[in-house]
Amino acid sequence: MFSIGDRVRWSTTDDDGLPLVRYGFVGGVASESGPALVMLDGELNGDVIVLDELDSVSVTTVELHLAGDDLIDDPDLRRGLVHLWRAEAESAGLALDAVEPLGDGWADGAGWSLAEMTTGGDRYVVRAMRSPLDPGVICIRADHHH
Repeated sequence: MFSIGDRVRWSTTDDDGLPLVRYGFVGGVASESGPALVMLDGELNGDVIVLDELDSVSVTTVELHLAGDDLIDDPDLRRGLVHLWRAEAESAGLALDAVEPLGDGWADGAGWSLAEMTTGGDRYVVRAMRSPLDPGVICIRADHHH
């Protein structure tokens, strides 16, 4: 359940059928089953959005999906993925304390560990992996550091 003021991520598709991610704040929720009024970043009016399309914004829910196998296979391109994820995290409204890139990254079984990060006293690893739904798409996300 969302409350007024919660930061949310809206995952939908645009008019061309391409994936679209937007961020905003909950302005109100009609009931436990929704929908929610969301004030999207950069817009003056609220949008009514079904709850199934919304996620709470946190370090582990901010994901960047990019097309292209070469992004993970080429070390030069792989190094740049950390910066792209960080830009996405900042546009989501996250305050990151420290991000330490791991050079070319380390293969870790699930993909590539690209950076270590701390925020709010917690440690995370920024990883890049092939999407299980589409191996031609690379997913960059942060997971808790174990």
